[in-house]
Amino acid sequence: MKISILAGGPTSYLPPLVDVPMDGHIWVGVDRGVFTLLEKGMEPHVAFGDFDSVSLREWQLISSRVEEVNRYRPEKDETDLELALNWAVEQDPEDITIYGATGGRLDHFMGNVQLLLKDDLKGISVRLVDSLNEMYIKRPGEHGVETNPRYTYISFVPISPIVQGLTLSGFKYPLTNRNIYWGSTLCISNELIQSHGTFSFSDGIIMVIRSNDAS
Repeated sequence: MKISILAGGPTSYLPPLVDVPMDGHIWVGVDRGVFTLLEKGMEPHVAFGDFDSVSLREWQLISSRVEEVNRYRPEKDETDLELALNWAVEQDPEDITIYGATGGRLDHFMGNVQLLLKDDLKGISVRLVDSLNEMYIKRPGEHGVETNPRYTYISFVPISPIVQGLTLSGFKYPLTNRNIYWGSTLCISNELIQSHGTFSFSDGIIMVIRSNDAS
C-alpha cells in the first residue's frame, strides 16, 4: 500500500496528480487539499484539518463527499499535515508521498520539511514532491539512486551539524569519504552521469533534493 497526502499549499506548485497510479493507493486530503482533490475528480479516503481555509460551500462539499473527515479546532499542538502524516504512518504503508507542502508561506514550508525528521516514521520512506522537486531524508548507509527524466539535478544537504564520510559514485562531481558541515554548498546541483549511482556516509543525516529548472 502506498499513501499520498495532498496538503493545502498553492496548486500552482502541484505536479499532474492524475499521473499517480491508483491501484493499491490511498489518497489523504489535508484542509484545502481535500477540496482540491475533489475538484480534480479524485476521492480522498480520509480528510484532516481545521478547514479554516475553505468556504462554507466548499466545506459542505467536503463533508458530503468524504467518508471519514477528522475536523479539529484551529488551536492545537500539531499542524493539520502532521496529524495526517501520523495517521498515514499508523497504516504501515510502503511509502508516503506528500504534495501541496511547498510554496506559499515559508513557515509552513519549513515546518513541513521538519516533518521528514520525525522519530516515529518507523523507517517508512516519506517524500515531499512538487512540480519541480522531490526531497527526502536519508540516514547512514549506502543508498542507490536512479536517473529520472523529471529531475536533472540532485543535491545533498547536511541536516545534522556534520555528515561524515560522504562518498558519491556515478555522479558528474564524485566525492570520496568527505565530511560535510552545516552551511556547506559543496553538494548542490550535482548530476548523475549513468543510469544508476550510489551515495553513502557513516554518520549524520542528509537531505536529498532532486530538482529541475522551471520550463
